[in-house]
Amino acid sequence: MQIRLEGKLSLVTGSTAGIGFSIARGLAATGARVIVNGRTEPRVAAAIEQLKREVPGGEFLPYAGDLSDAKVASDLVKAHPDVDILINNLGIFEPRDFFDIEDAEWERFFRVNVVSGVRLSRLYAEGMAKRGWGRIVFISSESGVQIPVEMIHYGTTKTAQLAVSRGLAERLAGTGVTVNSVLPGPTLSEGVGDFVKALADGQGKSQAEVERDFFKVARPTSLLQRFATTDEVANMVVYVCSEQASATTGAALRVDGGVIRAIP
Repeated sequence: MQIRLEGKLSLVTGSTAGIGFSIARGLAATGARVIVNGRTEPRVAAAIEQLKREVPGGEFLPYAGDLSDAKVASDLVKAHPDVDILINNLGIFEPRDFFDIEDAEWERFFRVNVVSGVRLSRLYAEGMAKRGWGRIVFISSESGVQIPVEMIHYGTTKTAQLAVSRGLAERLAGTGVTVNSVLPGPTLSEGVGDFVKALADGQGKSQAEVERDFFKVARPTSLLQRFATTDEVANMVVYVCSEQASATTGAALRVDGGVIRAIP
């Protein structure tokens, strides 16, 4: 199967590193033009420089700014009003005990992880529907189904993304616009890699030992028994954006390494 998306303009929020970076690279490899987003211009510029090395001939458009901010999102739409593929990847996570999380922190997590994607979907989906083609993908998490006790606030935002994705897919029924969620399991993104390294340094263990212990204690239901790579997640996202996936909408697609035990 050969996926080609020439002529399509894609936006990947939070794409200067990790899963977002891999998605941007994967979409560019199909011929799509990619808006690369990060909070600062130096981060965006560095990411694009690396992407151009890895995807020669790829077309990358920079957009620096925090897309959890309504004005930044509005300015983006003015600059790029006709996005065909929207990947709502922007997100934050932090392990913290439930009883230590104040209201403001709950609100911050919802603003970044949920409202940013809701806003961009609202701003772009109608244009996609008018043109008769579009792809919207929310990067959720297995934590939205099996809420991790150490990150209840994070897991709750990922559950909310599943609800928004399904509801929006129904709202856009018959328009040619598909809306799906992708649920990565534990993935060795930049943030997770830093977290694992910090744990290893703090515990006097190797990173391999920390990874093994994590799956033994925190994610014992994993069938993969290792962190997924960001490319393994990106491969699913690129497929969902393809013409070949035109009959897939309203779905929650797992790249979770078998962590979720429920069927389906």
